[in-house]
Parts: sequence; C-alpha cells; structure tokens
Amino acid sequence: MRESLGSAVAHINRWEADAVARSTVLPPDAPASAVTVLTEAARGGLLWVGIAAALTARPDRARCAARDGVVAVAVASASSHLIGRWLPRRRPAADHLPAYQALVHRPTSSAFPSAHAATAAAFTTAIAGESPLTGLVVAPVAVAVAYSRLRTRAHWPSDVVAGTLWGIAVGVATRRLLRLLADADSIHIARFVAGLVLQRHVGVSVQY
Repeated sequence: MRESLGSAVAHINRWEADAVARSTVLPPDAPASAVTVLTEAARGGLLWVGIAAALTARPDRARCAARDGVVAVAVASASSHLIGRWLPRRRPAADHLPAYQALVHRPTSSAFPSAHAATAAAFTTAIAGESPLTGLVVAPVAVAVAYSRLRTRAHWPSDVVAGTLWGIAVGVATRRLLRLLADADSIHIARFVAGLVLQRHVGVSVQY
C-alpha cells in the first residue's frame, strides 16, 4: 500500500514538474519584488492579522469579520502543518532557480498542503461570510499569495489547490463555531490568537 502511494506521488510530481516547466506564467527567473514581499508578509498569517487589525477600526460587522478571520487563520495554519506531518511530501527541486532563491525564508517542512494558501483562503472565506464586500476586496490578495507560492517554486500546484480547498473548509467551519459562542468569548479567543501570531513572528507580546 505504501509503495503504491509512493509511486502515485512520484508520478504526480513528475507530471506537475513537466507542467510547471512548460508554463509561461511560472518562469524560473526571479519574480518581481512585490511577489516576494507578499509571500513573506503572509508567512505565519501575519499579513491577515494586520488586515484584521485594520478592520477593527470599522463598524461592528467588519469587527466581527476580523474576529472570524483571525481565528480561521490560526486553525488553518496549525491544521495544515499537522496534515503535512501525516502526509509528508517533498517540495519542488528548485534550489538552483532564481525564482526560489528570491525567498528570504526557504521552507523545509512538508510541501502538502500549502499553509500560505490555506490561511489565505480561510481568512477570506471567514470574513466574506460576515461581510461579503470585505471578502471581495481581500480575495485578490489571497489569490496573489497563493500564486506567490507557485511563482517562487515553494510548492507544487496541487499543494496550493489542496491548501485553498482546506482553507475554505476551515473558514466555513470556524465561522459557524464562533457563532455558537457568546460574542465576548469569541472576541477573547480572537485577541489571544492574534497575540500569539504577533509574538511568534514579530516578537511583540500583547497584553489584554
């Protein structure tokens, strides 16, 4: 069973490698600086926490959307890495490519699924459920983040697709779960999660 699964994964890897090599939208040269800046900003969900912080300055509905989004990002990030441990997959062999060398933080964890794509989709889905207009505004950013993981050769296309689908599921489930909690409890959870993200990636300890 394990040998059959390994053979199937190897076949998919070869097929995707050939598809990427023939692609005109994923050249091997270094991407625009905006692409690398975006992919680094989204690392660990920091970009989404920043957007959520901006949303809290708006009316109540936007604040609820921000709360849902932050919690969805945390769940998507943690669960994506957990799935990666269960289903480990090698990343594309792209160390020699300028596209990959442009990355500041070069990932070493399992390629499957893309945590960047998962958190982007989870955040967008969660906030869109509360504020469709805000979700529509954020969606292009989420798409750009997912594309950045392909453009820099950090992931296979199927990793990004799987991460996106998983993120959508997490976004929907998170929003429904938070609706079952009292508003005060869900706000406290969102603040706690945002504090953890900031402390991990920026070194800032937030007290509430």
